[in-house]
Amino acid sequence: MNHIALKMLMGDRGKYLGIVMGLTFASLIMTQQPAIFVGILSRTFSFIDDTGLPDIWVMDPKVQFVDDIKPLQDTVLYRVRGVAGVGWAMPLYKGLLKSRQYDGTFQTCNVVGLDDATLIGGPPIMLEGKLEDLRRSDGVIVDIDGATEKLGRPSKVPGGKPEPLKVGDVLELNDKRAIVVGLAKTTRTFQSQPVIYTTYSRALSYAPKERKLLSFVLVKAMPGQDVPALAQRIRKTTGLAAYSHQEFKDLTVNYYLKNTGIPINFGVSVALGFIVGAAIAGQTFYNFTLENLRQFGVLKAMGASNWTLLRMILLQAVLVGSIGYGLGVGLTALFGYAMRNTILAFKFPWQLLVFSGAGVTLICIFAALISIRKVIKLEPAIVFKS
Repeated sequence: MNHIALKMLMGDRGKYLGIVMGLTFASLIMTQQPAIFVGILSRTFSFIDDTGLPDIWVMDPKVQFVDDIKPLQDTVLYRVRGVAGVGWAMPLYKGLLKSRQYDGTFQTCNVVGLDDATLIGGPPIMLEGKLEDLRRSDGVIVDIDGATEKLGRPSKVPGGKPEPLKVGDVLELNDKRAIVVGLAKTTRTFQSQPVIYTTYSRALSYAPKERKLLSFVLVKAMPGQDVPALAQRIRKTTGLAAYSHQEFKDLTVNYYLKNTGIPINFGVSVALGFIVGAAIAGQTFYNFTLENLRQFGVLKAMGASNWTLLRMILLQAVLVGSIGYGLGVGLTALFGYAMRNTILAFKFPWQLLVFSGAGVTLICIFAALISIRKVIKLEPAIVFKS
């Protein structure tokens, strides 16, 4: 019977390919769009991931996400260091400053100031130069994407690509000189602005003069110290917000989920993919069943039970579902591979395979149910009708 079911399914190549293409489209949309959505969300907290050494981030209680900087007084640093269980606490400056380009235009950059003595919070991967080179006069480290794209020198050829910044090139940050001493690899941020690292004291000299300039205090717990308990102690002692690495990431993601239209936009795309896939597969599968009613009637007249016919339809649904799901996921993987070195955000965790698999399964169940109902109600006498 299984062989007969497959012969019936593939006998009409047009409808067979139509069902497979509908399920492929649904699988592709339900995998690719969430992958881009996850990629965008991961960029919102990429700076936190790149700064992986501290256990706790201390900040103003009103901070809503990582780029929502509400500066603190420098004296806060000493108050945090005085809390029991703190191994070390280091200052971090993070702010948006304008860099003057070689052609006179300006580019907003994400400037990060690291503790002068320890340089804690530096870039995760150095491509050229060393982190210690920041201690050289006017030294800065630029992320490779920013150096290649937005901070590059104008091309000597009209309309050509900009020439990437090199070690030794000079930048102008807020009318002050900065010398590139290194290039680093960082994760792209949500705003995709160039990231420039320097020392904390130099970052304060670049920044506009304000009474408060300390952005965050990075804290490392003593060995054996419970991180959540230490964070609670810092909050109680200083009155500031203190989040663990994961808590700060969750705070940032929740802000973007609640205050932007990103979830709705991608949710609509996924829902449309599901609806269109269900409509195409369901309608085509139903028409396929109608055209094969006589064959099902013959099988019933020969003694095939409803359960046997049900198994045949389910086998057909499972086959086309598996093929469509595999093609959709494969196309998504190829898309992600092709976009790996572009500005497009794309992240493909294994959970998306389960999500799209569940969606395709529901579509196949829907398509099978509308066909099963017709076959079960079928009278064998249909065979003898003209």
